[in-house]
Amino acid sequence: MRRRRSLWTRASFVWPVVIVLFLVAGWITVTLVRYAGELPPIEAVYNIEPRLVTRVYDRDDNPVHEFYTERRVLVPYESMPPQLTRALLATEDREFYDHWGVRWQAIMRAVVINFLKGQRAQGGSTISQQLARQLFLTPEKTVQRKIKEWMMALKLERTYAKDEILEMYLNHNYYGSGAYGIQAASMTYFGKDASELTLPECALLIGLLPAPSLYSPKRNPELALRRRNVVYRSLLTVGDIDQATFDSLKVLPVELNEKTVLASQGDYYAEEVRRYIEKTYGTDALYTEGWSIYTTIDTALQRVAEEVIHVRLDSLRAVAEARHPADDPIYTYLVRDTATGEMVRVRKQLQAAVMVIENETGGVLAMVGGYDFKESQFNRVTQALRQPGSAFKPFVLTAAIEAGLKPSDTIYDSPIVMNIPGTEKEWAPNNFDRQFKGPITIRQGYMESRNLIAIKLLLKLDVRRAVFWAEQMGITTPMKPVPSLAIGSSEVTLYDLTAAYTTFPNRGIRTRPVLIRKIVDRFGRVIEDHTIPEREEVLSSPNAYVVLHVLKSVMDGPTGTGRGARTRGFTRPCAGKSGTSNEYMDNWFLGSTPQVTCGAWVGYDLKTPIGGYHTGTGSATALPIWTEIMKFATRDLPPSDFPVPDGVILTTVCDESNRRASDQCHRVHEEVYLDSADTMEVCPLHDPGANRRKRRI
Repeated sequence: MRRRRSLWTRASFVWPVVIVLFLVAGWITVTLVRYAGELPPIEAVYNIEPRLVTRVYDRDDNPVHEFYTERRVLVPYESMPPQLTRALLATEDREFYDHWGVRWQAIMRAVVINFLKGQRAQGGSTISQQLARQLFLTPEKTVQRKIKEWMMALKLERTYAKDEILEMYLNHNYYGSGAYGIQAASMTYFGKDASELTLPECALLIGLLPAPSLYSPKRNPELALRRRNVVYRSLLTVGDIDQATFDSLKVLPVELNEKTVLASQGDYYAEEVRRYIEKTYGTDALYTEGWSIYTTIDTALQRVAEEVIHVRLDSLRAVAEARHPADDPIYTYLVRDTATGEMVRVRKQLQAAVMVIENETGGVLAMVGGYDFKESQFNRVTQALRQPGSAFKPFVLTAAIEAGLKPSDTIYDSPIVMNIPGTEKEWAPNNFDRQFKGPITIRQGYMESRNLIAIKLLLKLDVRRAVFWAEQMGITTPMKPVPSLAIGSSEVTLYDLTAAYTTFPNRGIRTRPVLIRKIVDRFGRVIEDHTIPEREEVLSSPNAYVVLHVLKSVMDGPTGTGRGARTRGFTRPCAGKSGTSNEYMDNWFLGSTPQVTCGAWVGYDLKTPIGGYHTGTGSATALPIWTEIMKFATRDLPPSDFPVPDGVILTTVCDESNRRASDQCHRVHEEVYLDSADTMEVCPLHDPGANRRKRRI
C-alpha cells in the first residue's frame, strides 16, 4: 500500500511537469512558426552589406572628401589588432567561441533576475544577438523582439564563421561622434588606422559600445575613463592582463587626437562629382555603397586657387563698396527682413570662378565655382551662362586660318553700321577704347583685342563657320550665327570655354575634360575607368599652332591685353586671350602653357557692370587671378615652349610692311605661316629690289 502510494505520488508530480513541458514546447513551436514569417529571408543573412562611406581621392590617391549617411569604412578581421577583439570578448561575450549564437543559461538567469526585480526581460545578449538586432530588428525591448533576436542570431551562426561575425560586429557598431565602424572610430578619436590601435585605445572604443553618446570622451571624459577601466577589469578577470598591468593602465589619462576629421577640400569640385554620381547611379549608390572615387584634383593647386580668389575678391569688393554707396540701386537689391518684414537693400557681391585643366589628359586639376561654397552652392564654372566677350575671338580666328587667311593680313580697323535683321534697329559696334586705328594686321587686332577686326574677319567668312569650329572644340551651348558672335554675344560656360582652349596647345586634338579617373566598388570591381583620355583630332596641327602663335602675342606683344601677366612675374611661354562682355558685366582671361590651361571669370551673379574701361575688363580683374594660379600650377613643370609642328614656317617680318624682313629692316617680329602660303615676298619698304606688290583685304 505504501509502495502504491509512492508511485501514485511520483506520477501525480511527473504528469503536471510533462504537461507543462508539452505546453511550453507547443508554445515555443507556435511562436517560432509565427515569427518565422516575420523575419528577414535567408538571402538577407547571406548578403549583409552595411552602409559604407564613399570616399573621393585626389590625383595622388589621398582622401579629400566623403559622402555618407553613416560614416563607415570596412576593416577586414585580419587587419584588426588582437587586443581589440580580446577587449570585446572579455567585456561583451566571454563564451563567444563556445555557443551557437544564444547563451540559454545567461538568458534564464537574466529572466529570473529581471522577474524578481519586476522588470522586462533583458540582458544576456551575445555578440551574435546584438549584431542580429542591429542588422535586422528594432531596438524596442519586448519579448517578441527578443525571440526574433534569438532566431536571427542562430541564423547568423549557421551562415557565418565566428571571425566573420566579429568582423561585421566591429564594423557595424556606432561609436559616437558620427563614426560608424571601428575604422571611422579610430580615425575620429585617435587619427590612426584601426590596425594601429593600442590596448588603451581599444579599451576606450569597446567601452563606448553600450552608450556611445553617454560615454563619449569628447562630451564626458570622466565617464569615458571609468568605462575604459571597466574593460580593463574584464580583461583582468579573464586573465588577458595581470594585476600589475591593470594597475598601471587604469591610471593613464584618456588621450585623443581630435584633428582627425577629414577636411573637405574643393567643395565645388566634390559637388560636381556628387551630381554626376547621383545622376548616373542614384543617391543610394553615392551614400551607402562605399565606392572609391579617384579624381584628377590637385589639392595643393585647388587650395591656392581658392585662396587667390578670396584675396582678389576681397580687394575688388572693397573697391566696389568705396565707389558705390549702400543705397545705389544698381549695386544693391531688395530683400525682405524676416525679423521685421521690411524690405532692405543688400549689396551685390562680386564672384569669381576658375578651372584648371591638364592639357594632355583632360584632367581637371582645380575648380572653384565661387567665393564660398557655404554661402552659395551655385557653381559658376559649370552652371553659369555668361557672354565670353573677346574670349570667343580665337574661334573666329580658327575659321579664318582654315579659310586661308594669315596673321599678317591687313584689315581696316574702322567703324561699321549694320541693320539688325527683323528690326528697324542699327548695330554700330565699337572698340573698348572708342578709337579706330585704320589698317592693321590680324595679329595686332587680336593682340590688342580690337573688336572691329574680329567682326570684319567674321563678315569675310560664313558666320556659321565660327559656330562650327567652336562646337568642334567643345562649346555645347547654343550659338546664334550673327555678326555679334565675333565679340561673344552668345553665352557659354567657363567649363566649356576652358576645355575648348586646350585644343590649341594639344595641336588640334580635342580632349574630353575628366573629373573622375576611376570608380571602384567595395569589392574592388572597377565601375568606370577614364585613365585613358578621350581624344579626337578636330583641327589640323599646323592651323592650331598658327592660332596659338597669335595668342602668344596677347601675352608678349608690347600692347597685348595679357601683358600684365608678365609684369606680375609669370615668365613661362604661354598663349591667352582676355574677354570683356558688353557693359563690362563679364570679365575673362583664358590661357595655356604647353602643359596646363586655366580659365578665370569675374562678375556679378545679377548681371551688373564691374567697372569702366580701366577697371572692369578681363585684363584688370580676371588676369591677376589667372596669373597667380598659373604661377603655382606650373611651378614644378619644365619651362618648355609650344612645339612647332611640320607644315609651319616661322620667319622674321618687318613691323612696317608686314613682309619678310630684309637686312635693312630695323623693327621686326616673328610671324608664322603655313608652308603652303606665299611667304617669300621681301619687305618692299627697305629692300628696293623687292617686289613692291601690295596686298590689302
